Amino acid sequence: MIRNLIVTAFRSLRKNKFFSLLNIFGLAMGMAVFLLIAQYVRFERSYEAFIPDAGRIYRVTLASYLNNDLVFESAENYPGAGPALKRELGEVEDYARLYNLGYKNNVIITNREAQPEPIAFKHRRFLYADSSFLMMMGYPMLKGDPVTALAEPLTAVISEKYARLYFGDQDPIGKTLLMEDDDFNNELVRVTGVFKDLPPNTHLKFDVLFSYKTLFGRFERAPARYDQSWQRKDMYTFIRVKPGTDIAALAAKFPGIIDKYSPGLGEHNRKDVLALQPLKSIHLDSDLSEEPETNGDSRIVFFLGLIGLFVLIIAWINYVNLSTARAVERSREVGVRKVVGALKGHLINQFLVESALINLIAVLLALGFTLIALPYFNNISGLSLDYSYLVRPWFLALLLGLWVTGTLLSGIYPALVLSSFRPIMVLKGRFKNSSGGVLLRKGLVVLQFMTSVGLIAGTFVIYRQLKYMINQDIGMDIDQVLVVERPGIAPRDRQAFNSAIDVFRAETLKDPSIEGVSASVTIPGKQREYKSGVKRLGAPDNEEVTVRLNSMDYDFQDVYKMKTIAGRAFGPEFPSDPDTSVILTESAARLIGFEKPEDAIGKTLAVPQFQWNPIVVGVVNDYHQVSLKKALDPMAFYCTLYGGEYYSIRLHTADLPGTISHIRQSWEKAFPGNPFEHFFLDEYFNRQYENERKFGKLFTTFAVLAILIGCLGLLGLSAYTIAQRTKEIGVRKVLGATTAGITALLARDFLRLVLIAIVIATPLAWWIMNNWLQDFASRISIPWWIFAVSGGLAVVVAFLTVSFQSVKAALANPAESLKNE
Repeated sequence: MIRNLIVTAFRSLRKNKFFSLLNIFGLAMGMAVFLLIAQYVRFERSYEAFIPDAGRIYRVTLASYLNNDLVFESAENYPGAGPALKRELGEVEDYARLYNLGYKNNVIITNREAQPEPIAFKHRRFLYADSSFLMMMGYPMLKGDPVTALAEPLTAVISEKYARLYFGDQDPIGKTLLMEDDDFNNELVRVTGVFKDLPPNTHLKFDVLFSYKTLFGRFERAPARYDQSWQRKDMYTFIRVKPGTDIAALAAKFPGIIDKYSPGLGEHNRKDVLALQPLKSIHLDSDLSEEPETNGDSRIVFFLGLIGLFVLIIAWINYVNLSTARAVERSREVGVRKVVGALKGHLINQFLVESALINLIAVLLALGFTLIALPYFNNISGLSLDYSYLVRPWFLALLLGLWVTGTLLSGIYPALVLSSFRPIMVLKGRFKNSSGGVLLRKGLVVLQFMTSVGLIAGTFVIYRQLKYMINQDIGMDIDQVLVVERPGIAPRDRQAFNSAIDVFRAETLKDPSIEGVSASVTIPGKQREYKSGVKRLGAPDNEEVTVRLNSMDYDFQDVYKMKTIAGRAFGPEFPSDPDTSVILTESAARLIGFEKPEDAIGKTLAVPQFQWNPIVVGVVNDYHQVSLKKALDPMAFYCTLYGGEYYSIRLHTADLPGTISHIRQSWEKAFPGNPFEHFFLDEYFNRQYENERKFGKLFTTFAVLAILIGCLGLLGLSAYTIAQRTKEIGVRKVLGATTAGITALLARDFLRLVLIAIVIATPLAWWIMNNWLQDFASRISIPWWIFAVSGGLAVVVAFLTVSFQSVKAALANPAESLKNE
């Protein structure tokens, strides 16, 4: 029985090659898109899933308020918070702190005993960690005891990768490494463990962990500074709660902890609020300041997942439409089978087997498409998915689910339609479908083109917003600015280091194509998380406002072409500037209470947090320190002559390679032995839009595929409808109708469906994309022509698709269609 059904199904596929290939290809494309997006969604949602107790681990975050205005929300908080929470709250089982110096400074780690010469690497991915961190996170240890590995000062655990690079095949346990950092510290640390290289799906990425107690040897009163302090706010703190803990009730106790350990906040109109973030939600649902890396976006994951589901549903709808379109050809087969005794159940089984066979072939073909497309998908998504997923249980279950679900959803309706034909009518070539069935198929096509119009409009909006952000004037000129990062190996005392900076500056400026060099703590594209309350000297406390503090040297304004609106810039002719002067941006001047920029010049400000009363010597134009996704910040600049992280160099040259070569030589003269690490600032700044760029590429790719698959559905419905009107077309041709007239007649009904789809899709697409744009501080308005163009493209695509079948029917011999009359 089964064998006969399968053989018959194969015969049917061979007999109707065109429709069979159309069915299989459409299904395979839809399934391939779904499989690719499913991998993306699963990866993005799998962050920290490898940690055994991830469900009980939370990150403690901090929100700081001044005069009830939010100053910042940070992923970091007080060093003393972790110990206090464990000490005061019984629900807290353990805590672990991370000091993220590695994300702010560089460190050179050297194996001095390596032969034939020392082995050294520059690291940024390193952290200082409490001894409890390894056990809390459950990272697999290849060597060493996770309980004691970080219990002592001057100890470190390293990744499997760097254990091989530093020590080769030797056992690294007990070996020493020299650590030198940007703050002129150098220490010998002992390797006490090796951990397995971290997977990519974690928000904490590091190659080296130093023991937290290593920090204690750096400063006087270090335990107070790093262990009990409630003033510093620069530690990641994680807690593991006991099973069954009510998280809301636990968080409700936090204000009392702050009141106990930091009681003086209220005196300065400040308030700090601690909160808990589930470890597994950080990657997709957190966008706080001082995140260790740029996180993902749950909305992007949701939108792409929705697109994948829609594409799959459209592919299944196509199968239904294409199968019912073949009803004319299959009707005689059904009539003969019924006459010789086939029951309705037998016929349904036959068509379900055909559906199962087509879906099985489509699943296998989709798997092939996925394998071929994976490198391209990785390229546009920024992921590094490999082929190991082929043998993972979840993926095999997904393939099986696609086959079974596809067989049932796309097979039952055509099977019921075909098995319900009356034998006498179909043997005479006459049958009719219910009006409900016709409306259903038309409704499905409307849904397909609603999706297509929405995707086309969404693509326009995404790329216009991205282009707007990239091309928008940020308030300073970052084109033709080359940035060199601070050297890892530098003179070990500050005076010698400053002298080396002067040498580099002087040597670099010998090239006339270089307009200026500026040393700074930060650069555009990298947020300066330093905020403070500021007011006019003598003003009441309730007039204190919050501005972001930044630094600039004498050349910063010239290098970045910032405009002085009032007053002057910092300069060497004013030697007191580093101690007594401040420059405000326009928005900061207005916020502090000066109606015009000129009104601020010469006025004295109060910065209570630092007991500093600087004089305003200048007002500059507003600018965006970070991307246009965030609101513009009011800024106050203080003067530093040797800010050390970045050296910005303004170029004006036609010989870029030659100029860069000159800068490299200047660098090597000032900082011998250091790699020349440089980048162009405009490219660096625009990396902030990488998530949007990836989203745009993915959205566009899958939108094109969804439209293509939708066209296959329209092709199916047009074939079905034209088959129903074959005799009408024959009569019209006999009466003198032209091919163009018949084509227009047949296309009109379908274009009406597309117009209905445009009318419904336009407000929905506007609402969805407008909501997406709300997350950008600077955004475009959505122009009407986007929907007009999107609708016009949908009409053109629909007309071309329908015309293929319409012209074919109009050119057919009318004698063939009227021979039964």
